Amino acid sequence: MKDWNVVITVNGSEGFRKARREFQRFGDVAATDYRNVLVLRVPDVPRFIELLRSITEAGKSLLNCVSRVAPAWFAFDFPEPEEFRIKARTIVLDWLQLLCGHSFHIRMHRRGLKNELSSPSVEQLLRDAILSGAEERGSSSRIDFADPDYVIDVETIGNCACLTLWTRNDLRRLPFLRVD
Repeated sequence: MKDWNVVITVNGSEGFRKARREFQRFGDVAATDYRNVLVLRVPDVPRFIELLRSITEAGKSLLNCVSRVAPAWFAFDFPEPEEFRIKARTIVLDWLQLLCGHSFHIRMHRRGLKNELSSPSVEQLLRDAILSGAEERGSSSRIDFADPDYVIDVETIGNCACLTLWTRNDLRRLPFLRVD
């Protein structure tokens, strides 16, 4: 499926069937070429996040079959890994005004392109862009893995990617994100 804006990682084959069935209420769900990974296209990402939050707070077992749900703010296709690097760097630099003076870290969840994209090298590329961008603005940012102000979540499935910037508060109130 093209134009997905949510990645769902499920627990096992039983969880896969249940998650596929349960998440159909939110939008179009599709399997991917990767084990236990579904993609979802929802019409309104913020509304989806709030619906999922309220369902989980009500104690419903929807997430029992899911290890994580990753909604996306920005999604794009990339024919070549270099185009991914350029687009991802551009997106994170658009967040620079938020990141200046704050702590952050980056997590990449890569599926596919094993020999073409390395999660640590992409995380380092984006980290360096933010740190140098903040310095150029006369500010600073710092890496923090324990309790960051922001976490940048990068998801790829083959030649499709999505990036999202989460705040500390988002991570606390949305337990299904499980970025780290």
